[in-house]
Amino acid sequence: MPIEIEMRARFGKETRDQLVDRLRTDGKDLGPDDKHIYFYVLPDQLLKVTDNTAAGTAKITLKGSKIGQGAAFAETEFAIAPADVGAAVKLFNALGFEGAMHEASNLRHNFRFEGVEIAVKWSEAWGYHAEFEVLLDDDAPDAARAEAAAKITDVADELGVTLMTEQELAEFTAAFEAAEKERKERERQTAPIR
Repeated sequence: MPIEIEMRARFGKETRDQLVDRLRTDGKDLGPDDKHIYFYVLPDQLLKVTDNTAAGTAKITLKGSKIGQGAAFAETEFAIAPADVGAAVKLFNALGFEGAMHEASNLRHNFRFEGVEIAVKWSEAWGYHAEFEVLLDDDAPDAARAEAAAKITDVADELGVTLMTEQELAEFTAAFEAAEKERKERERQTAPIR
């Protein structure tokens, strides 16, 4: 199972536009990668059903940790047919994960810059943001992981982007999860009785 070394940044539209211009000029444009994602936030993991609308593909991914618990994510993923996305969501909901589910559409465009994959994104929850990623073999030593994290930090600095700390990520995701829980409870309380 591969290990992703992943870091994130949030910013405004002006920074987003400057970043995209720089990546189009000095990086490699990997193209649009819009996705509709069903996130299941579990206690120490993240389960996703992803409908990659730009590519016409879909997959199920289990990340070995959550955002805000470190930059290294072990991933297990397998492809499914786009037509099976609804069935996968129904299955995970039936298994009791429905309360942990969040649905999101991500508008994203992928680039490569100095060996780092960069997805420049927009979503309702995150606003304008980017994900910086280096993929390693699962048996990569700690030194390789540290080197990948340093490379991401250097690339972000060169691009003028401030990465979020793990504490900032943990606080942001916890606030999002709490707001979603509150929203779902309000919907449950105001739903008509059947």
